Amino acid sequence: MASAAAQDQQTAWLLENGNIKLLSKEMRHGHGQSYGGRTAHNMSSSSLRKKSDLTLVKKVRCGFLRDLLISLQEVFLGTKLSILFVAIPFAILAQYLHYQRPWVFALSLLGLIPLAERISFLTEQIAFYTGPTVGGLLNATCGNATELIIAIFALVQNKVDVVKYSLLGSILSNLLLVLGTSLLCGGIANISHPQNFDRKQADVNFFLLLLGLLCHVLPMMFLHLSGGENPASTAQATLALSRTSCIVMILAYIGYLVFQLWTHRQLFDAQDEDGENGSGESEEEPLMGFWSSFISLVLMTAVVALLSEFAVDTIEHQGLGGYP
Repeated sequence: MASAAAQDQQTAWLLENGNIKLLSKEMRHGHGQSYGGRTAHNMSSSSLRKKSDLTLVKKVRCGFLRDLLISLQEVFLGTKLSILFVAIPFAILAQYLHYQRPWVFALSLLGLIPLAERISFLTEQIAFYTGPTVGGLLNATCGNATELIIAIFALVQNKVDVVKYSLLGSILSNLLLVLGTSLLCGGIANISHPQNFDRKQADVNFFLLLLGLLCHVLPMMFLHLSGGENPASTAQATLALSRTSCIVMILAYIGYLVFQLWTHRQLFDAQDEDGENGSGESEEEPLMGFWSSFISLVLMTAVVALLSEFAVDTIEHQGLGGYP
């Protein structure tokens, strides 16, 4: 009785024409279609990838050297943006040879573009060995590595305005552009049948979104509703509220990781297994090993940090209109 009730509570549902409609197993998982545990970010970035020709590399007799060359070829030539990798050494040379700052800024941004796409690719390769749940969370974390690193360097250099405007742009693009595009494309892709969501996951995502919104709005409301009396104390209280909101959001993210990886992992694993069983397509195989993907991810993150430092160093010059 208790197990049946618990299973009934976890049953996915759909609100259609004002009525709650229970979903069958086939409907819950998109009529048997599976994407191998990929996130939306994975699927969108996969359009930038291309298949590398490994004919010559596979003729190398030394196993270690052959695997190394295969990994390097997949990392650097497995994307349509590979031509932009040329900008990375030029950005480093421009920085240390003291070229004009606009050139350093432009070359650093060009170099960051393929690095961001390759980080997504490498996290997807790691997901083949860690599972789609951990891989998806790793991709969501590393997918924002560039923005996070730029924000850290800007804070270290006391460029608070750069951090605020970069966060504002990220929030607006994710809440408006990404969310709106996802809803539009999801509706088009499911135009012949209802678009379905798991109730428990939708609730968690909704409340996390609401929490993030409140944490950003409350300090601003507090500052404007104070009436302008005693600006020094008001600014200090607003700063304390803002820092408290940051801690709350970090704890909420940790709680979400616990929810998805430990307490309710069976929900996500069950969906992945059902999707794989219902898929008529052959499973995609990893192109790189775990350790080669992990080491490449670490090295590319370090290069992202280096180019981000160059971009932050020159960003004020660009803001002042310092073009050649």
